Amino acid sequence: QVQLVESGGGLVQAGGSLRLSCAASGRTFSSYVMGWFRQAPGKEREFVALISRSGGSTYYADSVKGRFTISRDNAKNTVYLQMNSLKPDDTAVYYCAATSTWGWVAAGYDYWGQGTQVTVSS
Repeated sequence: QVQLVESGGGLVQAGGSLRLSCAASGRTFSSYVMGWFRQAPGKEREFVALISRSGGSTYYADSVKGRFTISRDNAKNTVYLQMNSLKPDDTAVYYCAATSTWGWVAAGYDYWGQGTQVTVSS
């Protein structure tokens, strides 16, 4: 069982930056692939980024590639999402999630946080 708690969301102007954090409970954090997803009002939840258990491999959605960076600190049981050059289209609730496999489909993730709101103003 893994419990995930996101933080770091907020209101930022277009072009600005935010760093999201996701703190995990339990001693098995390093055994999970971690992902970030987002959901805008009226839209389906979409994949943003994922990172391997060691942090050595990452994968991004085309819409955020080059602007967002996912990282993790297994000693702190935390995964991060550094978001730069933010756009109004990035406005959404951002969720972190944990999976025992490797993939970008939300249904493949076993544990989810409650989400944190990111709002980008134009």
